[in-house]
Amino acid sequence: MRSNKGSAGVDAVSMQEYDTNRSKYLYKQWNRMASVSYFPPHVKEVEIPKKDGSMRKLGVPTISDRVGQMVVKMFIEPRLEKVFSPNSYGYRPNRNAHQVLQKVRENC
Repeated sequence: MRSNKGSAGVDAVSMQEYDTNRSKYLYKQWNRMASVSYFPPHVKEVEIPKKDGSMRKLGVPTISDRVGQMVVKMFIEPRLEKVFSPNSYGYRPNRNAHQVLQKVRENC
């Protein structure tokens, strides 16, 4: 987030403010996730320009939500990778649609 200059979500909490009160935000996020009462907040919609001049809508989650998503990803992904089929490509790290097409060509 920091390297991409991640902006605030609908809660308007900036990276600087989040860093200043990090323990408060992390505790609140952990408490909600641990008690299974977490519901992600709404996503801020922004429009960014495309190369052709048109605009593309982009959803910006809150910083707390992005932190929570990354923690879950870092915790669960290594465990699930062990049980996935090697032929599974959907939403997998370091796998993409081009690899699927190559595998289909090989299998056919």
